[in-house]
Amino acid sequence: MIENLRIKNFALIDKLQMDFSPGFNVITGETGAGKTIIMQAINLLMGERASKEILRQDSNECEICAEIKLNEKIIKKLSFLQEIGISYDDKSLILRRIITTSSSKNYLNDTPVSLQTLKTLGEILIDTHGPHEHQSLLKQSVQLELLDNYANLNELCEKTFKSYQVWNDAIKEKEEFEKDIPDGKEEEFLRYIINEIRTAELRENEEDEILLKHKILTNAQDIISAVNNSVKILSDSEESILEKIFELNRILTTIEKSDPEKSAEFFQDTESIRTKITELTDKLLNYSAKLELDERELVQIEERLRIINSLKRKYGNDIMAILKTAEEAEQKLEKIKNTSILREKLLAKIAKAKEDFEKAATELRKQRKHFSALFAKAIEKELEKLGFLKSRFSIDFYESEAGPTGFDRIDFMFSANPGEPLKPLRNIASSGEISRVMLALKTVLASADSVPILIFDEIDSNIGGTTAGIVGSELAKLAKTHQLICISHLPQVASEAETHFTVEKISKNNKTFTKIEKICGEKRIAEIARMLGGTDAALMHAKELLRKQK
Repeated sequence: MIENLRIKNFALIDKLQMDFSPGFNVITGETGAGKTIIMQAINLLMGERASKEILRQDSNECEICAEIKLNEKIIKKLSFLQEIGISYDDKSLILRRIITTSSSKNYLNDTPVSLQTLKTLGEILIDTHGPHEHQSLLKQSVQLELLDNYANLNELCEKTFKSYQVWNDAIKEKEEFEKDIPDGKEEEFLRYIINEIRTAELRENEEDEILLKHKILTNAQDIISAVNNSVKILSDSEESILEKIFELNRILTTIEKSDPEKSAEFFQDTESIRTKITELTDKLLNYSAKLELDERELVQIEERLRIINSLKRKYGNDIMAILKTAEEAEQKLEKIKNTSILREKLLAKIAKAKEDFEKAATELRKQRKHFSALFAKAIEKELEKLGFLKSRFSIDFYESEAGPTGFDRIDFMFSANPGEPLKPLRNIASSGEISRVMLALKTVLASADSVPILIFDEIDSNIGGTTAGIVGSELAKLAKTHQLICISHLPQVASEAETHFTVEKISKNNKTFTKIEKICGEKRIAEIARMLGGTDAALMHAKELLRKQK
């Protein structure tokens, strides 16, 4: 619901705030006082384009702001806001437009937004019915949704939707399958790839092993030289470490005569060192013996590296990637072998999904047509209450392309007078007629319609007497499930409202202003009496009308 509306420097309005009730709000006043300005302001908040002519004279900027309280049903429909990066709490939204002579800025919870975002939001939150209405009920897709809700076909609609998705997914699966099937040239190329990679007999860690071996072989001469020099230092020269150990032992024999026990310990240590030197020498000699330069082996290794690098350039950055390429090529070839079998399976899958969808959609159409007659009768009954004594209402069905909602397209059809042909509701020209038809639709669809805020601009145009009282009563009923904001000239309608605003045009210091005031008590009685004619009898009648509403 709209909790409050604030307007500044807009048309004849200097500055005002309107605090609405959640139920039935009525706006009354003399013709030309500026009641429609409220409609225009709300339409601008709902994405209507603005012009600089709306600015109050001598003002460079106008501002319109509304705080809208949310309910659970509406919150579920606002997921699109999160998709465009707008955060909001679960309680309310604040819409604001600032319009200048050269620009227009739009905000949702202080976040700049486009007019299209405001328009999308408006379609979810508000239906306005009047000279400048944007009416969701005139859309064929919304009409279909409302008929389904009226008939309580949500379960069947969900079944149709899911079966359509399954069918659509099966079609896409076959399209992807056909896209991946190679032609003759590609099949030949796949076989070439597999043969080239598999012939190479690659191993996962082979490249690292070969690179290490290649490095050793290409540096074998230097390695052998280093080994020979090391062996000389260790044991193969007069100045070797081993000779030094022998010399050390000879020196230590002088200690043996004086301290045999300690000398034995020293001999044991030097023997350990001599053993280690001998073992290291043997290891170096063995290593050197294996490193004899084998030109043939080096050529073989370099050829192997050439093969691996060639395959890497073609099929991947490493051996794992090359092997994966071969596996994928083999899978594609396998698919070619089984193409006809797999294609038949996919075609059968599509046929079954289509059959399931058509079965669900056919049942949905059957139920829709059954309930459409009941729905039309209920609408005609409401229209009769609202003064259309000989009107007709029906629902036309058209075949449409299969989709998530089945294969139905519908039109709400209406004729106001005998002899006039039924026309689609969206083609009705008279705002007075369309407003009352909307009231009838809203009344019948009160529990099914999820748009929470309804605004009627002079719904009572060209009616009076008993019909006026019925219109007021129907609006009051509708206000139990929706917030209503109604601009009216009828006292029977105004007296039904929970919250009453009056609009008055005043002049001060050679300037004209529109003044809006929430009224109750004696002021409200006086306003109803004015609407009834302003006589003493009208005053009594006004009191009686308001007394009946308590």
